[in-house]
Amino acid sequence: MGERTAGAAVRADALSLRGPRGPVYRDIGFEAAPGALVAVAGPAGSGRTSLLLTLAGRMRPSSGHAEIDGLALPGRAAAVRRIAALGPVPGVNDPDPVLDVGAHLRERIHLHGRSFARPSRRATADRTTRALAAAGLPADRLPQGLRTPAGELDALDRLRLGLALALLGEPRLICTDDVDDRLHGADRDAAWHLLRAVADTGTTVVVATTDTAHAAERADLTVHTAPTAAPERPAATATATATAGDPAGDRSDEPAASDEETTDAHA
Repeated sequence: MGERTAGAAVRADALSLRGPRGPVYRDIGFEAAPGALVAVAGPAGSGRTSLLLTLAGRMRPSSGHAEIDGLALPGRAAAVRRIAALGPVPGVNDPDPVLDVGAHLRERIHLHGRSFARPSRRATADRTTRALAAAGLPADRLPQGLRTPAGELDALDRLRLGLALALLGEPRLICTDDVDDRLHGADRDAAWHLLRAVADTGTTVVVATTDTAHAAERADLTVHTAPTAAPERPAATATATATAGDPAGDRSDEPAASDEETTDAHA
Protein backbone atom coordinates (compact mmCIF):
# COMPACT_ATOMS: atom_id res chain seq x y z
CA MET A 1 0.00 0.00 0.00
CA GLY A 2 2.23 2.77 -1.23
CA GLU A 3 5.63 1.24 -0.49
CA ARG A 4 6.36 -2.30 -1.63
CA THR A 5 5.60 -4.93 1.01
CA ALA A 6 8.09 -7.67 1.87
CA GLY A 7 6.03 -10.75 1.13
CA ALA A 8 6.41 -14.11 2.83
CA ALA A 9 7.82 -17.18 1.11
CA VAL A 10 5.49 -20.19 1.49
CA ARG A 11 6.55 -23.83 1.47
CA ALA A 12 4.57 -27.00 2.14
CA ASP A 13 5.88 -30.57 2.23
CA ALA A 14 3.49 -33.54 2.45
CA LEU A 15 1.05 -31.33 4.36
CA SER A 16 -2.05 -33.31 5.34
CA LEU A 17 -5.13 -32.89 7.49
CA ARG A 18 -7.43 -35.65 8.65
CA GLY A 19 -10.82 -35.09 10.26
CA PRO A 20 -13.29 -37.39 12.02
CA ARG A 21 -14.70 -38.56 8.69
CA GLY A 22 -11.44 -39.02 6.83
CA PRO A 23 -8.91 -36.94 4.89
CA VAL A 24 -9.53 -33.21 4.51
CA TYR A 25 -6.52 -32.55 2.27
CA ARG A 26 -3.58 -34.85 1.69
CA ASP A 27 0.09 -34.63 0.71
CA ILE A 28 0.13 -30.97 -0.31
CA GLY A 29 3.55 -29.87 -1.51
CA PHE A 30 4.63 -26.62 -3.17
CA GLU A 31 6.96 -23.65 -2.90
CA ALA A 32 6.02 -20.04 -3.61
CA ALA A 33 8.30 -17.03 -3.65
CA PRO A 34 7.50 -13.80 -1.78
CA GLY A 35 4.95 -11.76 -3.70
CA ALA A 36 3.55 -14.74 -5.61
CA LEU A 37 -0.11 -15.19 -6.45
CA VAL A 38 -0.92 -18.81 -5.61
CA ALA A 39 -4.23 -20.43 -6.57
CA VAL A 40 -5.56 -23.36 -4.53
CA ALA A 41 -7.88 -24.96 -7.08
CA GLY A 42 -10.38 -27.72 -6.56
CA PRO A 43 -14.09 -28.49 -6.33
CA ALA A 44 -16.22 -27.60 -3.32
CA GLY A 45 -15.48 -29.97 -0.44
CA SER A 46 -11.90 -30.68 -1.50
CA GLY A 47 -10.19 -29.08 1.51
CA ARG A 48 -9.35 -25.70 -0.03
CA THR A 49 -10.59 -23.61 2.92
CA SER A 50 -8.89 -25.82 5.49
CA LEU A 51 -5.60 -25.57 3.59
CA LEU A 52 -5.86 -21.75 3.56
CA LEU A 53 -6.56 -21.68 7.31
CA THR A 54 -3.60 -23.98 7.91
CA LEU A 55 -1.22 -21.77 5.93
CA ALA A 56 -2.50 -18.72 7.83
CA GLY A 57 -1.73 -20.40 11.16
CA ARG A 58 -5.39 -20.88 12.13
CA MET A 59 -5.68 -24.67 11.77
CA ARG A 60 -3.32 -27.46 12.86
CA PRO A 61 -2.36 -30.02 10.19
CA SER A 62 -2.30 -33.70 11.06
CA SER A 63 1.05 -34.39 9.40
CA GLY A 64 3.64 -32.92 7.11
CA HIS A 65 5.31 -29.54 7.35
CA ALA A 66 4.89 -25.98 6.14
CA GLU A 67 6.93 -22.82 6.50
CA ILE A 68 5.70 -19.24 6.18
CA ASP A 69 8.64 -16.84 5.89
CA GLY A 70 10.77 -19.53 7.54
CA LEU A 71 8.33 -19.98 10.44
CA ALA A 72 7.53 -23.66 10.80
CA LEU A 73 3.93 -24.84 11.07
CA PRO A 74 2.36 -25.96 13.27
CA GLY A 75 5.03 -25.10 15.85
CA ARG A 76 5.22 -21.36 15.10
CA ALA A 77 1.52 -20.82 14.34
CA ALA A 78 1.20 -17.81 16.65
CA ALA A 79 4.10 -16.07 14.91
CA VAL A 80 2.59 -16.88 11.51
CA ARG A 81 -0.71 -15.30 12.59
CA ARG A 82 1.16 -12.06 13.23
CA ILE A 83 2.30 -11.78 9.60
CA ALA A 84 -0.61 -13.51 7.82
CA ALA A 85 -4.12 -12.11 7.37
CA LEU A 86 -7.36 -13.61 6.19
CA GLY A 87 -9.05 -11.94 3.27
CA PRO A 88 -12.70 -12.88 2.76
CA VAL A 89 -13.38 -16.41 4.02
CA PRO A 90 -17.13 -17.14 3.84
CA GLY A 91 -18.46 -18.57 7.07
CA VAL A 92 -15.42 -17.35 9.02
CA ASN A 93 -15.20 -13.57 8.74
CA ASP A 94 -18.26 -12.44 6.78
CA PRO A 95 -18.90 -8.70 7.16
CA ASP A 96 -21.89 -7.72 9.31
CA PRO A 97 -24.45 -6.50 6.75
CA VAL A 98 -25.85 -3.95 9.20
CA LEU A 99 -22.53 -2.25 9.96
CA ASP A 100 -21.25 0.30 7.49
CA VAL A 101 -17.88 0.19 5.77
CA GLY A 102 -16.37 2.73 8.17
CA ALA A 103 -17.43 0.71 11.21
CA HIS A 104 -15.75 -2.40 9.84
CA LEU A 105 -12.56 -0.45 9.23
CA ARG A 106 -12.59 1.15 12.70
CA GLU A 107 -13.15 -2.23 14.32
CA ARG A 108 -10.15 -3.72 12.51
CA ILE A 109 -7.96 -0.69 13.29
CA HIS A 110 -8.97 -1.03 16.95
CA LEU A 111 -7.91 -4.67 16.88
CA HIS A 112 -4.50 -3.79 15.46
CA GLY A 113 -4.21 -0.98 17.99
CA ARG A 114 -4.54 -3.53 20.78
CA SER A 115 -1.94 -5.80 19.20
CA PHE A 116 0.65 -3.20 18.25
CA ALA A 117 1.37 0.46 18.95
CA ARG A 118 -1.89 2.42 18.95
CA PRO A 119 -1.86 4.62 15.83
CA SER A 120 -2.69 8.32 15.86
CA ARG A 121 -5.95 9.49 14.30
CA ARG A 122 -4.07 10.87 11.29
CA ALA A 123 -2.08 7.64 10.88
CA THR A 124 -5.32 5.65 11.12
CA ALA A 125 -6.96 7.78 8.42
CA ASP A 126 -3.93 7.44 6.16
CA ARG A 127 -3.75 3.67 6.62
CA THR A 128 -7.47 3.32 5.94
CA THR A 129 -7.23 5.41 2.77
CA ARG A 130 -4.28 3.34 1.51
CA ALA A 131 -6.00 0.04 2.26
CA LEU A 132 -9.20 1.07 0.48
CA ALA A 133 -7.25 2.34 -2.52
CA ALA A 134 -5.18 -0.85 -2.74
CA ALA A 135 -8.40 -2.90 -2.65
CA GLY A 136 -10.02 -0.75 -5.36
CA LEU A 137 -12.69 0.58 -3.00
CA PRO A 138 -12.05 4.32 -2.48
CA ALA A 139 -14.66 5.91 -0.23
CA ASP A 140 -15.77 8.42 -2.84
CA ARG A 141 -16.90 5.56 -5.10
CA LEU A 142 -19.36 4.21 -2.52
CA PRO A 143 -22.95 5.53 -2.67
CA GLN A 144 -22.85 6.76 0.94
CA GLY A 145 -19.10 6.90 1.38
CA LEU A 146 -17.84 5.10 4.47
CA ARG A 147 -21.41 5.09 5.81
CA THR A 148 -22.49 2.61 3.14
CA PRO A 149 -23.81 -0.53 4.89
CA ALA A 150 -21.84 -3.66 4.05
CA GLY A 151 -25.11 -5.37 3.18
CA GLU A 152 -25.58 -2.97 0.25
CA LEU A 153 -22.27 -3.91 -1.38
CA ASP A 154 -22.31 -6.24 -4.35
CA ALA A 155 -20.22 -9.43 -4.37
CA LEU A 156 -17.15 -7.78 -5.94
CA ASP A 157 -17.17 -4.86 -3.51
CA ARG A 158 -17.56 -7.27 -0.57
CA LEU A 159 -14.39 -8.96 -1.81
CA ARG A 160 -12.73 -5.54 -2.02
CA LEU A 161 -13.83 -4.69 1.53
CA GLY A 162 -12.49 -7.99 2.86
CA LEU A 163 -9.14 -7.35 1.20
CA ALA A 164 -9.03 -3.78 2.53
CA LEU A 165 -9.61 -5.09 6.06
CA ALA A 166 -6.80 -7.61 5.60
CA LEU A 167 -4.45 -4.96 4.21
CA LEU A 168 -4.94 -2.69 7.22
CA GLY A 169 -2.52 -4.84 9.19
CA GLU A 170 0.08 -4.64 6.39
CA PRO A 171 0.48 -8.45 6.30
CA ARG A 172 3.12 -10.37 4.39
CA LEU A 173 0.65 -13.10 3.44
CA ILE A 174 -3.07 -12.87 2.64
CA CYS A 175 -5.25 -15.97 2.31
CA THR A 176 -8.59 -15.48 0.52
CA ASP A 177 -11.29 -18.09 -0.04
CA ASP A 178 -13.80 -18.61 -2.88
CA VAL A 179 -12.63 -15.77 -5.12
CA ASP A 180 -15.14 -16.83 -7.77
CA ASP A 181 -18.12 -17.08 -5.40
CA ARG A 182 -21.10 -15.26 -6.98
CA LEU A 183 -18.77 -13.51 -9.46
CA HIS A 184 -19.19 -13.85 -13.20
CA GLY A 185 -17.80 -12.36 -16.40
CA ALA A 186 -16.22 -8.94 -15.96
CA ASP A 187 -16.53 -9.04 -12.16
CA ARG A 188 -14.60 -12.30 -11.99
CA ASP A 189 -11.91 -10.85 -14.24
CA ALA A 190 -11.79 -7.74 -12.01
CA ALA A 191 -11.36 -9.90 -8.90
CA TRP A 192 -8.36 -11.72 -10.38
CA HIS A 193 -6.90 -8.44 -11.59
CA LEU A 194 -7.21 -7.06 -8.05
CA LEU A 195 -5.50 -10.09 -6.50
CA ARG A 196 -2.71 -9.80 -9.07
CA ALA A 197 -2.29 -6.11 -8.22
CA VAL A 198 -2.03 -6.87 -4.48
CA ALA A 199 0.58 -9.55 -5.15
CA ASP A 200 2.49 -7.14 -7.38
CA THR A 201 2.94 -4.82 -4.38
CA GLY A 202 4.98 -7.63 -2.77
CA THR A 203 2.35 -9.26 -0.54
CA THR A 204 2.09 -13.01 -1.07
CA VAL A 205 -1.51 -13.94 -1.93
CA VAL A 206 -2.98 -17.45 -1.66
CA VAL A 207 -6.51 -17.73 -3.01
CA ALA A 208 -8.93 -20.64 -3.24
CA THR A 209 -10.95 -21.09 -6.42
CA THR A 210 -13.02 -23.58 -8.37
CA ASP A 211 -12.12 -21.77 -11.61
CA THR A 212 -9.08 -23.64 -12.87
CA ALA A 213 -9.08 -21.72 -16.17
CA HIS A 214 -8.65 -18.33 -14.50
CA ALA A 215 -6.16 -19.82 -12.06
CA ALA A 216 -4.00 -21.14 -14.90
CA GLU A 217 -4.09 -17.76 -16.66
CA ARG A 218 -3.61 -15.43 -13.68
CA ALA A 219 -1.76 -17.24 -10.88
CA ASP A 220 1.99 -17.80 -10.69
CA LEU A 221 1.37 -21.28 -9.31
CA THR A 222 -1.70 -23.51 -9.06
CA VAL A 223 -1.97 -26.09 -6.27
CA HIS A 224 -4.70 -28.66 -6.86
CA THR A 225 -6.71 -30.17 -4.03
CA ALA A 226 -8.39 -32.83 -6.18
CA PRO A 227 -6.82 -36.29 -5.60
CA THR A 228 -6.19 -37.06 -9.26
CA ALA A 229 -5.01 -33.62 -10.40
CA ALA A 230 -1.47 -32.93 -11.56
CA PRO A 231 0.44 -29.76 -10.67
CA GLU A 232 0.49 -26.84 -13.11
CA ARG A 233 4.28 -26.74 -13.06
CA PRO A 234 7.06 -29.10 -11.89
CA ALA A 235 7.83 -27.02 -8.77
CA ALA A 236 4.44 -27.83 -7.26
CA THR A 237 2.86 -31.12 -6.30
CA ALA A 238 -0.44 -31.44 -4.52
CA THR A 239 -3.33 -33.75 -3.72
CA ALA A 240 -6.28 -33.66 -1.31
CA THR A 241 -9.92 -34.33 -0.22
CA ALA A 242 -12.22 -32.75 2.51
CA THR A 243 -13.86 -31.93 5.98
CA ALA A 244 -12.47 -30.26 9.17
CA GLY A 245 -9.50 -30.49 11.48
CA ASP A 246 -7.92 -29.57 14.78
CA PRO A 247 -7.06 -25.93 15.48
CA ALA A 248 -3.48 -24.79 15.15
CA GLY A 249 -1.33 -23.53 17.98
CA ASP A 250 2.25 -23.41 19.18
CA ARG A 251 1.66 -26.54 21.27
CA SER A 252 -0.91 -29.30 20.95
CA ASP A 253 -2.69 -28.08 24.09
CA GLU A 254 -2.94 -24.44 22.93
CA PRO A 255 -5.94 -22.90 21.13
CA ALA A 256 -5.83 -21.90 17.49
CA ALA A 257 -5.53 -18.19 18.28
CA SER A 258 -5.53 -15.67 21.07
CA ASP A 259 -8.74 -13.75 21.78
CA GLU A 260 -7.45 -10.86 19.68
CA GLU A 261 -6.47 -13.12 16.79
CA THR A 262 -9.84 -14.87 16.95
CA THR A 263 -11.51 -11.47 16.76
CA ASP A 264 -9.30 -10.68 13.76
CA ALA A 265 -10.38 -13.83 11.98
CA HIS A 266 -14.07 -13.01 12.47
CA ALA A 267 -13.96 -9.22 12.04
